[in-house]
Amino acid sequence: MVSSFTRLVSCAFALFFLYGCTLAPLAPPAVSNPNWAKLKSDLEKLSTWELRGRVNVRYEGESYTPRINWQQERDDYAIRLWGTFNAGNTLITGKPGSVTLETDGRVSNARTPEKLILRELGYELPVSSLNYWIKGLPAPRPRAQLTFDEFNHLAQIEQDGWLINYPDPRQYANISLPRRIEVSRGEKDIRLVFVGLNWTLD
Repeated sequence: MVSSFTRLVSCAFALFFLYGCTLAPLAPPAVSNPNWAKLKSDLEKLSTWELRGRVNVRYEGESYTPRINWQQERDDYAIRLWGTFNAGNTLITGKPGSVTLETDGRVSNARTPEKLILRELGYELPVSSLNYWIKGLPAPRPRAQLTFDEFNHLAQIEQDGWLINYPDPRQYANISLPRRIEVSRGEKDIRLVFVGLNWTLD
């Protein structure tokens, strides 16, 4: 039987969201950002992209670090999670009104990623917000508190009881995107740390 922790790892992402093991060149540190409003607008327009890296999931004292490949094309996404030697291969695909999770020959469907996690785990995660947080944006609602560093990069988001930190912004052409993201909430000791992120933009 798949443990609730393994299911959390399998669901929580894509819930956020991809393919290949080739390492991309490391993007340079982000340049100083004089205009957050423009960067925010550019990030909101960024609807087609691919993300590769790893994500460390800590839940109630347990920890797991699968590789993640997240492909986003407008409202459609495909997220692949897998461990060493492709162990625990999980694929999550979704579009508005439909989410499918495939893992170890088992297929689950739901209308939203939140409903899928609630049904599989009996617990709620704001996975739809991750589509924004992963790029360095607050979700449209509820209201968020933003903190910026000395270079006017977004350093932290506090939203809906979650804390999202961005300690390593990187420059991709004229837009900055995070290489590391730390998502946490004190309740039930939930912590997600995305590391070594490499982005491919359309």
